Amino acid sequence: MDVTPLVPKGRQVIDSYNAQGFRVSGILHPCAILVLPQATHPWPVSVIADITLASLTPVLNAGAEILLLGCGRRMAQVPASLRAELRAHRLGVDAMDIGAACRTYYILRAEDRRVAAALPPMV
Repeated sequence: MDVTPLVPKGRQVIDSYNAQGFRVSGILHPCAILVLPQATHPWPVSVIADITLASLTPVLNAGAEILLLGCGRRMAQVPASLRAELRAHRLGVDAMDIGAACRTYYILRAEDRRVAAALPPMV
């Protein structure tokens, strides 16, 4: 019996991550990325302090309701000003370590939630 879950065509699945990058739906991304339900984009951010509303435009355009923010090996605080800007755009943000962000993304996508993950490089 095959118990491999069926993944709809085009759905982005975070397969793995390490210091060399992120493997999403079989493609290695050696940089920071934004993972959206139907696409993965390079993300020009390396640390939380560099995140701006403009850097999250693809997330806003995708109509996400939840943004999972990977913070490296440990959780970090999202600047209050950024959190307020995202709330004004009806986007909730949850910061967590990268492993938790990848696992949570997978679970929420399996529930068909409108979720995005912002994943800076593992350092």
